Amino acid sequence: EVQLQASGGGLVQAGGSLRLSCAASEFTFDDYTIGWFRQAPGREREGVSCISYRDGSTYYADSVKGRFAISNDNANHMVYLETNSLKPEDTAVYYCAARQYGVTSLGDTSRYPYWGQGTQVTVSS
Repeated sequence: EVQLQASGGGLVQAGGSLRLSCAASEFTFDDYTIGWFRQAPGREREGVSCISYRDGSTYYADSVKGRFAISNDNANHMVYLETNSLKPEDTAVYYCAARQYGVTSLGDTSRYPYWGQGTQVTVSS
């Protein structure tokens, strides 16, 4: 069973940074993608970034390009999301999710069947 656990959220002032971590159980898939999503109160869950295991392709939402960076440590089954220059509008619960196979775009939640619990990111102004 695929298991994911997100951590690293917290309270930070605008302009600050947080490093979110996603610990993934060992996959038996030949290729897979890990995505980060977020959901603010009263809003739909939206894609933030994703990374494909096989070729390392990365994708970002326009709202975070240039500020966030996704990376992976395949040996330890970890995926990281470095969030920099945080803004109050980045406040949300952040989730990591997984799917078999790579992707060619960020996509939406329907592509990802496996989800971890979220971690709260709060950015104060």
